[in-house]
Amino acid sequence: MSNQVDVAVMIGSGVPKSLRDTGQKACWVVLVNGEQRGTAFSSRPEAEECRAAWLAQLNAGQLCNRGHAQRA
Repeated sequence: MSNQVDVAVMIGSGVPKSLRDTGQKACWVVLVNGEQRGTAFSSRPEAEECRAAWLAQLNAGQLCNRGHAQRA
């Protein structure tokens, strides 16, 4: 199964109150298969770093599953 990992921007009322209170008008979130995972980030580079971590984790899991299937 292939997983889709994206970064999406949220603006206005989609931004958590804690970030809006600091003047933040936009934030970025990581979506895995269309579902938000984790927190909202105040910068796109932070969200991209999280996205890379998700991809690495998911790819490692797929490699383990493939290896297990080959041994069976």
